[in-house]
Amino acid sequence: MDDCATLLADLGEWVEHGWLRELDRSFALFLRDLDPAASAPLLLAAALASHQLGRGHVCLDLQAALADSPASLSLPPAHAPDAPIARTPSQWLQALRLDAWCAALRASRLCEPGPGHAPLVLQGPLLYLRRYWQHEREVRALVGARLAPEPVAPAAQVRPVLDALFTAPAPDWQKLACALALRQRFAIVTGGPGTGKTTTVVRLLALLQSMALQDGGEPLRIRLAAPTGKAAARLAESIRGALDRLPWDALPHGEALRPHVPSAATTLHRLLGSQPESRHFRHHAGNPLALDVLVVDEASMVDLEMMARLLQALPPRARLVLLGDKDQLASVEAGAVLGELCSRAQEGHYDAATVQWLQDCAGQQPPPPLQDVQGQPLDQAIAMLRVSHRFTADSGIGRLAQAVNTGDARAAQALWRAGLDDLRSCRLAQPPALLAQDARLRALVLAERAAPFGHAHYLRRMQATRPPADAAPAAWDAWAADLLQALGRFQLLCALREGPWGVTGLNATVAELLRQAGLLQGTQGWFAGRPVLVTRNDYGLSLMNGDVGLTLDLPAPEPGAPPVRRVAFPAGDGSGAVRWVLPARLQAVETVFAMTVHKSQGSEFEHAALVLPDQGNPVLTRELVYTGITRAKRWFTLVGSARAHGPVLAEAIGRRVLRASGLMEES
Repeated sequence: MDDCATLLADLGEWVEHGWLRELDRSFALFLRDLDPAASAPLLLAAALASHQLGRGHVCLDLQAALADSPASLSLPPAHAPDAPIARTPSQWLQALRLDAWCAALRASRLCEPGPGHAPLVLQGPLLYLRRYWQHEREVRALVGARLAPEPVAPAAQVRPVLDALFTAPAPDWQKLACALALRQRFAIVTGGPGTGKTTTVVRLLALLQSMALQDGGEPLRIRLAAPTGKAAARLAESIRGALDRLPWDALPHGEALRPHVPSAATTLHRLLGSQPESRHFRHHAGNPLALDVLVVDEASMVDLEMMARLLQALPPRARLVLLGDKDQLASVEAGAVLGELCSRAQEGHYDAATVQWLQDCAGQQPPPPLQDVQGQPLDQAIAMLRVSHRFTADSGIGRLAQAVNTGDARAAQALWRAGLDDLRSCRLAQPPALLAQDARLRALVLAERAAPFGHAHYLRRMQATRPPADAAPAAWDAWAADLLQALGRFQLLCALREGPWGVTGLNATVAELLRQAGLLQGTQGWFAGRPVLVTRNDYGLSLMNGDVGLTLDLPAPEPGAPPVRRVAFPAGDGSGAVRWVLPARLQAVETVFAMTVHKSQGSEFEHAALVLPDQGNPVLTRELVYTGITRAKRWFTLVGSARAHGPVLAEAIGRRVLRASGLMEES
């Protein structure tokens, strides 16, 4: 096991077979160059720690790797073809014991147990790349520093305003969430779709401004942000709707408060001041953000590094409010910060002081099972909204999401057999290679019934409502805006990226089905009707990762000339306006008849269809299925073979995302 040359050769072979990234092997080589005496156990651990980062884990859990390396490391990966391998990771790990592996790491100058300069950090059985250990440490410390009780105003002063804003019977979790967020400079409001997170935070902001303006005070500087441009636009739209429903007359200062509650939202990258070709931002601890309150929506999408950068850039006295669904998929990058912070939210754990504050401030208490005299400081800052206002008790989508979230595969299967109007099943009869010939997939995409919508809906509308050639520019803008709305009514969601069941294969299949139906004139390049997804932030075009546009033909500039092809994008400010972009200027886009569930976060569709493969895969998890289901507002369809509807779905519901991390451990 001390043969470094053999290990490095094996790392190269694993890279060739797609088991590891070249980055993982290069990191091991870099460490060997730093210390030619580095042992094979250390280099193996370093390569695997880098590999785990690529899979969303903050660190490598040595104990888990030794106990069950295929499951904890996903090596070999599920998509790996059968091929002869000289030595697998499991074979290397079989020769190791935890104490000996840790001893080999501690013996090297490349690894330290905490602060220092070594590239690796070992804390118990967890091995970190130093940068991520530092991020985790900073998030823990900076959140902890904001947890001390620091009410915005005495309870007696807050009580009448809260009573005016919230009139539902007890326990009103929106009211309790608002009261909890008033008590310290850090708060989380979590809950499933339709539980009222935006409504709660708008009323919180109105209350904060009301308190700030008392006795001639200055209004608070409030900013709204989200991880992606699409999520920011949705937040802005939701905030505007909630502001219109706010009972301004019941508040001190009334309508005079309205200009001081913002509705414009931005991305976290724009807020912090992203710098080209750099991981650093313009705003940091030495140049903090100019704000008093920051609200971040879709916080489940915020990775560990971004959360650390955000907390560093906050002024010491500023308040941070995170909104999000703790049960959704975690961020694409390393870390599951919101999920970890909310790991005890279901049980509440509110201590006696918090219960008394809620009674004095809101006139209500959490139910006794959620009270805990030994509750931790973080527990007191988290409110979980528990009533969905979108899905009624008989809603199939709501009941299915609940069954999946609790891991009840049997209940989930029974719901499809119950014949509920908002749940559909598309059981494909054709094998993967012949999906384009499957009549049920064709019916789903073409939506031969009026509802639920399929992709044909926006394409038929594109043809039927096209303005005359001499129409004014405003008419073409309105046409494009209408089509973008129609496009967003239906979305195919995939668990996988590659293969016939993945985004790549299904985009090609759907395009061909639409071409055969006469709704598309082409399927390659820039064809009219092509929906595209931005895959990388483009600040020059003001387009963000996750933005969706639609390729359209505008009138020819002169008779006999070809039409002018442009891509229409929503303006991104919630105004409903449209921006037109030359296709040649879009360098990082892909066709989006289908998108991954990860990319769909922050979006909602009237009809969402989740495609599952016919074989199990480690990427298929409870969180992925739950996230896919909760993208649907009116209809949800499960797409796949009979096997996908049965054992593959059940296996996914039973598998939780457990990302290796030490965020909630004591430092």
